[in-house]
Amino acid sequence: MPPHRHGLHVYAHGVLKYSPFPFIFLNKTTPKPKMAELKASIAADAKLEMWSYALGFTPMALVKCAIDLQIADVIDSHGGSMTLPALSAALACSPPVLRRIMRYLVHRRIFSHTASSYSQTPLSHLLMRGAADSMAAVVLLESTPTMLAPWQRLSLRARQADGSPFEDEHGRDIWSFANANPEHSKLIDDAMSCIAIASADAVADQYPEAFDGISSLVDVGGGDGTALRILVKAFPWIQGISFDLPHVASAAPPCDGVKHVAGDMFQAVPNADAAFLMSVLHDWNDEECIAILRKCKEAIKEKVMIVEAVIGEEEEEEEEEEDKYSDVRLALDMVMLAHTSGKERTLKEWEFVVKEAGFSRFTVKHIKAIPAVIEAYP
Repeated sequence: MPPHRHGLHVYAHGVLKYSPFPFIFLNKTTPKPKMAELKASIAADAKLEMWSYALGFTPMALVKCAIDLQIADVIDSHGGSMTLPALSAALACSPPVLRRIMRYLVHRRIFSHTASSYSQTPLSHLLMRGAADSMAAVVLLESTPTMLAPWQRLSLRARQADGSPFEDEHGRDIWSFANANPEHSKLIDDAMSCIAIASADAVADQYPEAFDGISSLVDVGGGDGTALRILVKAFPWIQGISFDLPHVASAAPPCDGVKHVAGDMFQAVPNADAAFLMSVLHDWNDEECIAILRKCKEAIKEKVMIVEAVIGEEEEEEEEEEDKYSDVRLALDMVMLAHTSGKERTLKEWEFVVKEAGFSRFTVKHIKAIPAVIEAYP
């Protein structure tokens, strides 16, 4: 296993071996008393690390608290820096309680603190609801009781061949639940917009040639049209079609160059030169993915663009250096396990669904982002 993951290998009997605890090197010549001390240190470090899992909900809860209180927004509106008394007064919070909350958030580098005031950081800017690159909506969605409850059923899911903890918990899949609960549907739409902004910007900036020769593009599962608005602005020759369920399409804001169409992607997809699916197929199992891709293949002339994570194969991860997005991709796979019937896929798994859908070939373009761009050709 490569040393970059946790920063060390253990040397024993002339062979480098992996250890999760950094800067510990065991050699066959190490004196026995020192070996005992090192083993005790490793055990102590393991217990300390386990505390981070036992209290793992704390970071999410405190970030959600900061969003709910609009701490970043208020500090920004006061010039980017505020004293505790001023911040407490502006938020109508108890100064002693707010001091404890801010102490934790400063410790996590979400805000900075000098002798007299709290200030913004790049992390805190992402919590501002009005910021263009805000991720507040993602935190607010994933921290709701609705989304958290299914995680308690994950061990039960491990004993089932298929199914969804979300559906077991709430009696219907996440999309039917959203259709019946407009407030939760809005949370999903807002969170997906946050993700769409980051992913669509990355695709447009790093792989613009993918849109050469494309005059019409249907965004399948396009939500409120956020991704298409970015793409149409970057490539103004494209006529965009944002395609989603009726309750989503009807609430989408108008946009020049983008037409909102309601429908069911399992039934039919609007015709266009190319189809664009971003963070859609990971919500569905292989059979459902193949069905969606077949409908897309029927509707397009040139290609289907799939913007999704590609999980590294375990044997590849042993040999190749992981990139900084690997943890996020693997965590998203667990989100899919808890909330949907889908998954994040490896390259071999993508190859399977693409070929089963009837495409003759496909390419993968890796970009500096969580997803890659998979292009499937009829």
